[in-house]
This record gives sequence, structure tokens and C-alpha cells, in this order.
Amino acid sequence: MSLSAALFDLDGTLTDPFEGITRSIQYALEKMQVHVPAAEELRWCIGPPLWESFEKLLGTTDRSVQDQAVAFYRERYRKTGLFENVLIEGIDTVVRDLHGAGVKLYVATSKPHAYAGTIVEHFGLLPFFNHVHGSELDGTRSAKTELIAYILEQEGLSAESCVMIGDRKHDLIGANANHVEALGVMWGYGSRAELAAENPAGIFDRPADLGSYLRTWGD
Repeated sequence: MSLSAALFDLDGTLTDPFEGITRSIQYALEKMQVHVPAAEELRWCIGPPLWESFEKLLGTTDRSVQDQAVAFYRERYRKTGLFENVLIEGIDTVVRDLHGAGVKLYVATSKPHAYAGTIVEHFGLLPFFNHVHGSELDGTRSAKTELIAYILEQEGLSAESCVMIGDRKHDLIGANANHVEALGVMWGYGSRAELAAENPAGIFDRPADLGSYLRTWGD
């Protein structure tokens, strides 16, 4: 069976959003009048849904409190943080090659699709993707298991001929739950141990290594 579709996580997989995300989290925490950790201490927040991160940062399961923190985060992020972002070196070649080979490409991110589309367009990748899928602003489909199931249904994709590529366990958990081949990448924010624990089909150190694997997928 040949590869028909590839789903890419955004943060940590296609781009490095460290500055924009950490600064926006710091801004939100300052607005919430709580302790503001250093940026490096917030690396773990890149990947999971915002509500999950703020639950830990604020020490509360109160959704209304989390919602307020998310609102403050977005106050800064949508104006500034969105573009405090860097394209992963070499990933554009992988995307172009797959597109050229006729593989359908989709972004699958916990980030709201309105923001994600702007970022993908900003880096000139939008023409290569069939669709950018993300969460709704209220957090609906921010969990990767739910999001990937939604993409498979909406796009009419066969799970057996798809791969999901991501840098955090959430990407791999979502892929495995939907019987999609899970592929981990090491240039993002998950450790090798975190990724290996989810039994992916492969873990790749460089975009070129991922590209080589995908070119021979199914052979």
C-alpha cells in the first residue's frame, strides 16, 4: 500500500514557536498575578493543549480560571506571538517532495485553526497542504485523538495509508488511537524517551531522515 496522506503537527514539527509561546504564557501568568517562570522552564508547554498547561501552571482544574488565562495568552499571541516563530530547517523540502509525489498533506495541530493557517501561510507552505486542521477557540478538538479522528472522517482518509508526524507524545497517542502510523521527530520539544514510550514506527533526528523514510514508505 502506498502512502496517501501525511498529517503534520505544527509547533515543534514544522516550526519552532519557542519565543512566541513562552512569552505569551509569561504574559498570561503576569496578568493572572501568579509566579512567572523563566522561558526555559516553560518548554514543556509547547505541544499540549493550552488548558492542560495552565491547569498545571495555575494548580487548578477550574475551567473558568483556565479560560481566563487562555484569553490573556491569546491577547498577546494573536498580535505578536504568532510571528515569533522559525521554520524548521529542511522541513520545507520534505513537504515539497511529498506534495510533488502526490501525497495529500494536512496540518493537525492543537492550536486554533485560524492561527495555524496564518502561520503556515506566513512561511509559504500553505499551497502544499490540502487543509490546515486545528482546534476551535473554545478548545474543541484540541486533544490529538479527537482531532485526528475528525480529520480522517472529514477528509475521507484511510487510516492504514496515513502517517502522523509529531514531536510530542500527544501526537503519537492520537495516531495510535486512530490506527494511523505514528512517527516521532527529535527537533521539537519531546524527549526520545517520551516518544519511544508510545511505540512509534520510527523516530527521526533530522527532516532529511524523515524524508528518506517517507519516500520508501510501503516498499
